[in-house]
Amino acid sequence: MEKLLISGGQRLKGKVSVSGAKNAALPIMASTILSAGQHRISNIPLLRDVNTMGNLLSHLGAEFHIQNSTVSLDTRKINTYEAPYELVRTMRASILVLGPLLARYGQAKVSLPGGCAIGARPINLHLMGLEKMGAVIELEHGYVTARAKRLTGAEIYLDIPTVTGTENLMMAATLAKGTTRIENAAREPEVTDLADALNSMGARIHGAGDSVITIEGVDELGSLEHQVIPDRIETGTFIVAAGITGGDITIENAKPEHLESVIAKIQETGIQIEKADRGIRVIGSTRPIAKDVKTMPYPGFPTDMQAQFMALMAIADGTSIIRETIFENRFMHVAELRRMGADITIEGSTATVKGVKSLKGAPVMATDLRASASLVLAALSAEGETIIDRVYHLDRGYEAIEHKLRQLGANVKRIKE
Repeated sequence: MEKLLISGGQRLKGKVSVSGAKNAALPIMASTILSAGQHRISNIPLLRDVNTMGNLLSHLGAEFHIQNSTVSLDTRKINTYEAPYELVRTMRASILVLGPLLARYGQAKVSLPGGCAIGARPINLHLMGLEKMGAVIELEHGYVTARAKRLTGAEIYLDIPTVTGTENLMMAATLAKGTTRIENAAREPEVTDLADALNSMGARIHGAGDSVITIEGVDELGSLEHQVIPDRIETGTFIVAAGITGGDITIENAKPEHLESVIAKIQETGIQIEKADRGIRVIGSTRPIAKDVKTMPYPGFPTDMQAQFMALMAIADGTSIIRETIFENRFMHVAELRRMGADITIEGSTATVKGVKSLKGAPVMATDLRASASLVLAALSAEGETIIDRVYHLDRGYEAIEHKLRQLGANVKRIKE
């Protein structure tokens, strides 16, 4: 089991480059199922989930290669339409092969993703939309089986703006007969990036990035050549890293327009954020000012930045109220931050954070991806040493995180038991 050992108190300075967005890369990789061809996707983050998706596509019959942050996929020999539990159980995004398999081959059998540490993320809206498009769906023995000779366009309203649901239905609709309209669609930049990739293959998608997406079905799609957008959550995490250490860093390959709510909120705390030549520059203050925040679907403050913001508020001047409205179990990092001296109380979906002058290093344990990021941030500002266990959570969403932090002057290293 690997751990991170961090000696806090170093003011981060210098430049760091953000990797490609995992949550854009995975659906774009899945979208190549829609076309029997050779595909090339660049700016791919080198993460375990990317390899898992590649292994899943290989299981289906595709040829998968990754080199220098570029994925090559040859989908001309796909001959299996089942995504087994052994592959799906490690990554919820595996459900994204359901729509493309059904649309192109008329059949798909995909294992249900199962539970999630941060709360329930059911796929009922995926299935409802596919049924409206004419699919026959069966749930049996932990698998979703879907069949349709050819999907047909439909009017679909999503009760909640689910990202993977929007992506699955959008991909399925590209090869459907007629026009599909998705209302209350997710508006995240990753959804827009997928739509851009599909349109470059010959799809006819309009409105991605807004709450209504229209897809005119086509008979076939061509090969894909696409560059994935930068990871906005990694960008946000480095913004907090600069702020929590009183640092001065330039974050390259960042798109500030994807993080307007985060940047606005963090600027309220007294941290300076300004545009730079190739990204943004962040200059921390002596001590951030406590501010309240409420997580919301995009373009609101993202739930994936809540834990990192809480780490910042743990050392802020004053008291902040943090409301989590997306996932019911997304305060699991609180107990670990308390071990480091944070003053946090929870009542339902609301956390009250009373800022302390400084955190203290302690042995802590990561419980999920963003929780692990909050512990890294807390450790960077803490007095003494912090050992973070179960960092495999961190590795699911941050490429070479300790190397990037070291180049900014952090005292961090990976150790083994």
